[in-house]
Amino acid sequence: MIRNNIRAIAICVFRKNDSILVAEGFDKVKQDYFYRPIGGGIEFGEKSTEALEREVFEEIGANVRNLIHLGTLENIFTYNGIPRHEFVFVYDGEFVDLSFYQKPSFMGLEDNGEEFKLMWKSINEFRDKGLRLVPEELLALIQ
Repeated sequence: MIRNNIRAIAICVFRKNDSILVAEGFDKVKQDYFYRPIGGGIEFGEKSTEALEREVFEEIGANVRNLIHLGTLENIFTYNGIPRHEFVFVYDGEFVDLSFYQKPSFMGLEDNGEEFKLMWKSINEFRDKGLRLVPEELLALIQ
């Protein structure tokens, strides 16, 4: 029997002018691209801010500061044909190393060794041009 779990994650909305930093993802079953801010799972006994600091450092080697909780979203979705359920702690934050704001894009590394691309995308691209930002309610929260 497969047991479904609810996962707690933390993500950070890094801003540069009218843009936010996002990773591009692709759902192979839906043949659909989507974008999500950087972050990851909260481990048992870890606060969401601690998880976010750890995940950002592990994935791109960056330290963060000035984390401000924007809200928590409940995200129920299907990815690659598998139903998922998350509670997403959303933060606004800043990089300590300001050089991250100068890079138009750069690579990150998941804990499983898989690389992913991060890029700055204008909020207008999500609002007006049909790019999909996930979780689905995130755009309303950050505008």
